[in-house]
Amino acid sequence: METEVAAPTADAGDRSVYAGVMRYYELAKRAEWQVRDLPWGELPPIPEYTGAPKKLARRRDMWRSVITQQLQADELAVQMSAQLFSLAPDPEAKLYYTTMVQDEARHTEAWLKLIEEVGGRGERDPYLDQLVDLTLNAETLEEKIFQIQVFFERLIIPRFRMIARNSRGTILEDMCNRLTIDDGIHHRSGVAYERVLLANADKKTKKALVEAGQRLIPIFIKHALWRPKEREVIGRVMYDTDVRMLRQDIEHGIRLAKSFGLDVSDVHIPL
Repeated sequence: METEVAAPTADAGDRSVYAGVMRYYELAKRAEWQVRDLPWGELPPIPEYTGAPKKLARRRDMWRSVITQQLQADELAVQMSAQLFSLAPDPEAKLYYTTMVQDEARHTEAWLKLIEEVGGRGERDPYLDQLVDLTLNAETLEEKIFQIQVFFERLIIPRFRMIARNSRGTILEDMCNRLTIDDGIHHRSGVAYERVLLANADKKTKKALVEAGQRLIPIFIKHALWRPKEREVIGRVMYDTDVRMLRQDIEHGIRLAKSFGLDVSDVHIPL
């Protein structure tokens, strides 16, 4: 499905509405880091444990599955951010998306190096692939930005913080701390640009955005609750907590949608 490239959303002579987008462009440039900056060879890649070989192998597989899922997400994020760069009609947004594409490519490079350090890829999340396919084929730029930057990028931040807390003194912790900053910029820049786009959007565009979000929610729930074989036990133990966090995440997304002037009164959370 082709997404129509919109015309610039503001007068060529008045670009002040893009001040927020440009602020995050400058911030992204200052925050840029390189894969070589990570403490390779100085810190262990993942937490180290003591115990029987079988127990150690299970722990390693668990962390390998965590890294696999983040690698999968950032490989897909490269595609999505490149699409945003291609479709954005405004030069300020295009400038910002050059930094986002570079960020996602750098994240992918770092995850690829880290996954090799811990024994290679694990099981792929099928629902994440479905979510990305839905977003890549969304009909409007407004839908793509809301799903990628406003919704997804915000949700990953507390996950990175949780991973970092549980992997102290490792390369994984260092990476997650860096990605928390990068994805915070991705999210806030998306919010800033979405406000500009929706300020000029017609009712049809806004309605389509809400309907796309409703289609996305059931798949997102499956993604959030899915666990590979290596983390099935943890998934069962954490199920109630995961559901509570998931509901909070979706409700926050609905509040954000309201702040953009979208009518989300009919949105249903199937939990």
